[in-house]
Amino acid sequence: MTSQIASQESQTSLKLDPATYDSLEIILTNKNGQIPLYKRFRAMFTLKNLADKKSIDILAKAFDDDSILLKHEVAYVLGQIKNPYANPALRSILANRSEDPMVRHEAAEALGAIGDLSSLDILEEYLYDENVVVRETCELAIAKIKYETGKNVQENLKSLYASIDPAPPNVKVQSVTKLRDILLDTNLPLFERYRAMFALRNLGTTEAVLALAQGLDDPSDLFRHEIAYVFGQIQSPTSVPALIKTLENMNELYMVRHEAAEALGSIATSDCLPVLKKFKNDQERVVKESCEVALDMFEYENSQEFQYANG
Repeated sequence: MTSQIASQESQTSLKLDPATYDSLEIILTNKNGQIPLYKRFRAMFTLKNLADKKSIDILAKAFDDDSILLKHEVAYVLGQIKNPYANPALRSILANRSEDPMVRHEAAEALGAIGDLSSLDILEEYLYDENVVVRETCELAIAKIKYETGKNVQENLKSLYASIDPAPPNVKVQSVTKLRDILLDTNLPLFERYRAMFALRNLGTTEAVLALAQGLDDPSDLFRHEIAYVFGQIQSPTSVPALIKTLENMNELYMVRHEAAEALGSIATSDCLPVLKKFKNDQERVVKESCEVALDMFEYENSQEFQYANG
């Protein structure tokens, strides 16, 4: 608790210093092209923790970057801040059909995370987008907003992992076998399958992790990418073989391989390091950059650093 108070005091003092924002903007936007991506990520998550309008304005400037990975992560962070002030920037990204689908998907998910009813119009518009990942993300975001603004919601929707998730966990089913059956049933709505996914994440047992790993064979790219993301949250060594297999699969979609790489960096066991080094020069830029960031996460997880967001 003492460290938490110290962190809060530190963030308060940062907010009072205009030079802090200037410095973070310089690092994040990297106008001179000399700043390593992992440092820009740390600046990004520092801005997430500051979580005010000035931070949101700086984060939105990074949408002009040429890194798909960075822009995707910026959209994610804006959703996690959960301030409707970010909605215009996110709507603009979702509506930009020339933007990479990985970034547009994350913008749609962020609108769902913020949860403002005013976002339903644009999410419904792109529910029929030509890209399936964008379509499925809009489907989830619409279901999430309608669910959380419904009159009959009684359970606590707060995540065990301090994240705003695309769907709340299914709290009515505690059996891993039953949750796995829901998870893998492609005839069910995606929202219900995601609820099973996050319920299994919250259980976090070896049995639950192995059940989640079966989801990496799902036909939905979006679904497989979310399984990898969840493994990064759980940080269970049991998931490492499945994640390595995903990262090594050159036929897998780049956004799924990217999430597997970052999950391995978060888990940070010794067997994660060689595979991250192996793919740090991958032909897919998103995967290459994800391995760069993951190697920094690996170093952080095995260090005595107080917090990752130290930009």
